[in-house]
Formats: sequence, structure tokens, C-alpha cells
Amino acid sequence: MLTTFRHTTLATALTLLLAGTAHAADAPQRLDMGVARSSRPVNVTLMLKLHDEAGLERFIQQTVTPGSANFQKFLSTAEFARRYGATDAQITRVQRYLAARGLRSEVLANRITVRVSGSLSQFSRAFRAPIHNYRSLATGKVFHRPSAALVMPTELADSVIATLGLDNESTYLSHRLNTPRLAQTRSRLGGLNVTGALRSASAAGNPTASGQPGEYTVGDVANFYNINPLYQRGIRGAGSTVAIVTLADFDPADAETYWSGIGLVTKPYRIQRIHVDGGAGINDGSGETALDVEQAGGLAPFARVLVYDAPNGASGFLDAFGQAVSDNCADSISTSWGMPEVFSFAALNVNGAKVNDTTDVGSLRAFHQIFMEAAAQGQSVFAASGDSGAYDTVRGLGRGTGVGEFTAPLTVDSPASDPYITAAGGTTTPVRFAFGGNPVASITQESVWGWSYLQRYFDTYFGPGTVDLFSVGGGGGVSSYWRRPAYQFLTRGVRATENKQTLDYNDPSAGPTTLLKLPNHFHGRNLPDISLNADPETGYLLVSTTDGGVTSGWGGTSFVAPQLSGITALLRQSAGHRIGLWNPQVYFLQNVFGYGRYSPFNSVNAGDNWFYRGAPHFTPGAGIGTLDVENLDLFLRSRYRF
Repeated sequence: MLTTFRHTTLATALTLLLAGTAHAADAPQRLDMGVARSSRPVNVTLMLKLHDEAGLERFIQQTVTPGSANFQKFLSTAEFARRYGATDAQITRVQRYLAARGLRSEVLANRITVRVSGSLSQFSRAFRAPIHNYRSLATGKVFHRPSAALVMPTELADSVIATLGLDNESTYLSHRLNTPRLAQTRSRLGGLNVTGALRSASAAGNPTASGQPGEYTVGDVANFYNINPLYQRGIRGAGSTVAIVTLADFDPADAETYWSGIGLVTKPYRIQRIHVDGGAGINDGSGETALDVEQAGGLAPFARVLVYDAPNGASGFLDAFGQAVSDNCADSISTSWGMPEVFSFAALNVNGAKVNDTTDVGSLRAFHQIFMEAAAQGQSVFAASGDSGAYDTVRGLGRGTGVGEFTAPLTVDSPASDPYITAAGGTTTPVRFAFGGNPVASITQESVWGWSYLQRYFDTYFGPGTVDLFSVGGGGGVSSYWRRPAYQFLTRGVRATENKQTLDYNDPSAGPTTLLKLPNHFHGRNLPDISLNADPETGYLLVSTTDGGVTSGWGGTSFVAPQLSGITALLRQSAGHRIGLWNPQVYFLQNVFGYGRYSPFNSVNAGDNWFYRGAPHFTPGAGIGTLDVENLDLFLRSRYRF
């Protein structure tokens, strides 16, 4: 495919892309505006400590281990609550303390999540911490957060591991991007009527495919990753339910338009929206929700689709996940939102914490318990691994060494870094490209997605420094918090953290300041786990009213997480069971059977995400690799017969 593009537009697009939002790490840029309005209502989530977490870990492993007495014996929410939730005495003690301070509380059915509502002044007194308003000098955003560390009351200390919602500074990013090359030439395809245009360009194989990079559909995904044999057997997700956890509401008509426009027959009236904490409303992330539904529901056209949306913040995101898991209706759950794992560390959040304190302040542990519950209940959970390559802070903070700029350490995205979630990475499928009349270049094999290949092209034909693409690409690397899980112990290619990784800020008044020192050679959880096409240059069509209707050239690992969820819905129908936590199962299969004609996986041997390169084994650039879904289905069904 040969297209043209003016490189000045690319530079503009990337400037906007990397502007990002303010996060906890920009403490040098906060202006304290004094005590927040005391009567302001807020929702806060308390996460109660699991009972027998080690026993829960063993149980989860047994549910996906053939021959185990608990193989495929997943729990109901009530069973999970009875075995691993808080006791009646603990819950009574917590609720009594909250009620005495005028706070209203609700305990979810899992007995580990407590939603609390009240005013800022009530919470300030309950946790003995003044809550101030601050203004970000970088963005002008006003937010509130405690001006000192919370003091956990003795009545709660033995039961509560996290308190989320009193700090609304950090917001999560949607992991979707539009390709710079197609930004000017995105196809409108006749407004919202895409049927004729797409069907006329239909590729061989799946009749809903376009065969056109930048305009790929779920039909192309089926062609790329050998899903069509399942469709030919009548496997379309019937009896399965997929859930989207998101921080933006959307118009369900967009998804219906997408499916009908590509000629896909789907189950009618299957989308249900669940607004958590009042819902998120329509906002600039609504296109994210639309694409999640279009991809998951498009790959599994007869599956039910649940959409849990909540306000953008730690408590809203946790509450949406908690509701999706506690409801226990969905067989698979995906999210395409996240933030750098390091933004949760004490060094960036606790006044007086040392710069090498990489303990978290509760949010990572809170999400971890929800993901463990999902695994025990047989729910497969997927999260986008990010779109900043191996340097996850770049989209939120930018990078550089100038005044007012941050450095870019090797970092990974959360919640994708959690060991009980399957991290969805990104690749670039084969494509030919050219810019501004220069020679045609090509990617000849599926590669780790990183725009370093475009950087080399622009450096060659437009001159070094003309365009700066660092570091757009599929997120991947090594967690600095979660230790390497057992399922990665025997995996060739897993890495430890690199040495001398620091997050520094060049303070205009004080000069360079180190905010965070990451641990050297830490044997952490590696991600992603599985990758599929995510490069916007080989990207997808999107129908989103908030993004102008029908547009092309969209990508990001946002597409991969819901695609894996939709694939899980197919596998669940085929097997007749929930699939459960993917990670122990797919790493076992890869370790034993490797790659080859009958393997469920294809290695990704080329490309890079600006640090980690493709390899004929696991790599933090692409994880295990991409899928052969028919072979994965055969392996999983054979295991169920043991």
C-alpha cells in the first residue's frame, strides 16, 4: 500500500499525542490551593484483606491444572466470599466505625470491597488527614488529595489494605492511537454507511474482512490468527458473555453500525450498559469504549456484551472491575485503560518517602485481590499493555532533559502488570509504506510493534531530528513491583529489570531532581503475555460518534485486549466451560510444545518496542507471540478430557 503524508503533520500529531495528562509524578508542578471544600461529596472504596491469600493462590492454580481435584471447579461469588472474604465480625467493625462518622457504606457480595460515600470533611476526620485542593502548573487541572499520609484507625487497621478515592489527581489513559500517516486521509466511507465500501474490498477468507491496512476489521483478525475454522464449526460465542470495563460511556448504535456495516450477523439486543458510581458519561474516551465493544462483540458475534463504565479515577476504575467480577456474569473481561505502574509507588505519593521506595500505597494490592477473585471464579481478564513501548511513562509525562521535563525509565503499565491478568501486547503485520514521494519501504513479517522502524525511515529521508516518534509502540517490559510468577519460571527469554533506571524531573528552580529509583536486576513479572496486531499503520476501522463517525487508521493495544476477550468467548463455547486464567495455561503450552505447525502460538522474531526486540521465544516486546486460535482451541479441548 502506497500513501503520502507531510511529515510536518506527523510532528504535530505526536506533540499532541505525547502531551498526556498530569499524574502523581508531577509533584514539583503542584500548587497547594488550601483545604478543599468540606461539603464536597465523594465516593471512596475500602479494600478488605483477603482471608488465606496463599490458599487462594493454590486454588487458582489447581483450577487450570489438568488432573487436579479442583480442575475447572470455579467458584460462585458467594463461595468466594465464604472462603476468602472478610468475616462478619470484620465487616461489622468496619461499618460501625464508618457509620459513627456519618459515612454510608455498602459491602459487595465478594465481601472484600466496601463502597463508602460522604463528604471530604467526614473522610478527613475519619482518617485524620487534611484534604487540600491543588492545581497542576503543567495542565491547569485542579484536583484534591490528602496533604499528609492517611492514618488508619485501629478499628480498621487489621481489615483494610487500601483506601481509594480521596486522591483524584491521577487519571487513566485509553490505550488507543490514530496513525499519523492516515490522519489527513482517513476514509469516511460515505458517512456511517460503510457496507458497500467494505464489502467491495473484502479480502479472501472471512467475508467481513477488508484486506486493507488501516481499514482492518474483525474479519481480518480472524484471517490473521486462524479463527475462521471455529466459525465454520458454528462457534460464534453463543452462551458466552464478555464484559468491558471502561471509563467512558458510549452510544451502542456505533457498535451496531460497525457490525452491520461490515456485513456481520450478530445476536440482537445483546449490549447492556451498567453505570457504576453514577457512570462516566460521554467523554473523549467514548471512542475507546466503542472500539472495545466492536472488537470483542465482533469476534464473538453471538456473545452477550456487558459494559461497566465508571468515573475516571482509582476508586471508579476499581469499582467498575469489582462490580464486573462480583456480578460474575461475564466469562471474560477486558479493559483498555491504564497508567504506569510506577505512579502507584510510595516514592511518588507519600510525603517523606524515600526515592527508592517502590512499595505501593494500596491501589496495586486492591486491584490484585479483584483479579484473584476473577481467576477463582473462572473469569479470564485481559488488559492492554500500553502504547509507549518499553517506556510507559512517556505518554503521560513526555520525556527529555530540558527544564520542566521528565526522563523516561524502562517501565510497564498497570493493571496489565498484575500476575492475575493477561497482558495484551502489540505487533505490526506486513505492510508497505512511503511518505512524501520517498521510496517505498516494507515490513515483511509480523514484528514487535514499535515506531522505531518509522523513525529510521524519517531519519533517512527527512533528516535526523526532523521527526521524533519516541517511544510509540506496544507496551512491554518487567514489573518493578510484582515478582516473577511461577508460570514464567521456565520460560526462555524472560528478563530482570535493567540497572540505573530513574525518573528525574528538571525543576526550573532547583535543577534536576530524582523522584524515583527503580530496583536493579529485580526478577519481576514480564509482560505482555500475548500480542496481536496493534500498530495504527496496520490498524483498524472504528465507528465512534465522538470521533467523527467512521474513521480509519486506529490502533493501540486497546484493540488487542477486547480481541482476546472475544476469542475467549469462542473458546468457552467450544469447550463448554469457562477458560479461567489464561497465563498458567498458555505458558505451559508454549514451554512444552514451542512453536511450529501445530503450536497455538507464532513467535515474533523481528521488530522492537524501542528496547526489547523480537525473538524466537518469549520476549518482553511481544510476550509468547501471536495466536493460532484453532490450535489453541484443540489443545484446550484436549486438556478438558483429562
